[in-house]
Amino acid sequence: MPLDRPPVWLMRQAGRALPEYQALKGKYTFVDLVRTPELAAEVTLQPIRRFDFDAAVLFSDILVIPEAMGQPYHFCESGGIEMEFAVRTASDISKLDHRHVTEKLQYVADALKLIKPTLNGGTALLGFAGSPWTLANYMIEGSSARDFTRAKSLYYTEPLLFGKLMEKLTLAVAEFLKLQISAGVDAVQIFDSSGGLLADNAYNAASGCWIRQIIDSLENRVPVILFSKGTHGRWTSLTATGANVLSLDWTQPLAEIRSFLPHNVGVQGNLDPMLLSTTPEIVTVETTRILQSMKGRTGHIFNLGHGVTPSAKLECIQALVTTVRNFL
Repeated sequence: MPLDRPPVWLMRQAGRALPEYQALKGKYTFVDLVRTPELAAEVTLQPIRRFDFDAAVLFSDILVIPEAMGQPYHFCESGGIEMEFAVRTASDISKLDHRHVTEKLQYVADALKLIKPTLNGGTALLGFAGSPWTLANYMIEGSSARDFTRAKSLYYTEPLLFGKLMEKLTLAVAEFLKLQISAGVDAVQIFDSSGGLLADNAYNAASGCWIRQIIDSLENRVPVILFSKGTHGRWTSLTATGANVLSLDWTQPLAEIRSFLPHNVGVQGNLDPMLLSTTPEIVTVETTRILQSMKGRTGHIFNLGHGVTPSAKLECIQALVTTVRNFL
């Protein structure tokens, strides 16, 4: 996509602040929206219609992988995610079946095939999946949690059992991303949102090496973006995954990091999502600051440093888009 300014994308959940999305949420559950191709396509396209981003991000959830492997999930009325059961034992892991993931997630491919023609080639279409390590944290904990500890405990105390789970998850994520590529996505993102939970010396063995296997299996069919939240300073490990673009959270100096990354690795980011809940004036100032810091540097995709929050204001999102589009 040839542009004279950075492309402006927004991470997952770009539409969650939209009234049209809230209207659908009043009629359907989140899981209904994810599993119904027509509804998933509609939610994917809503922010494109409003803000004309340079990329549309598939509306889905990282937990569709565990569900397809035999561990269903649901959202609690009080908030948070609950898995139907926790994966804790060798028996639990043996029950997980990665062999039919593409068949069970065909509804995702069906949604992508509805979205792609609507974009008319002028807007990129992005697919995504959670990293094996991030998925393992939810699966082993059995729910969302303030402090994820059980996956780390399994990694240290039962490495062979941990490896069996990661092997299954790696195969499942790879097949899921291939399904999305075959359905027409232009790039894929891997969300290693729990990467920052790991000690520096554990990152590669617990997460990075599995991501590398996934990226290798895709055989350069499309660019791969890796978002690993909180993994500050692990640039050698992150670039070793083979990702084409590293997406950075808002706590990291984007220009400084870009200066020592390999030239063939792009950067994405990294406005603090909280700013979208302030004022358009503040968003404009902070967006301009990032753009100025990256001026003259190649390979930058403007984005948030994490997903859109429910409290984001439409006028603030518009201010972000307008500032990037008008930047010289």
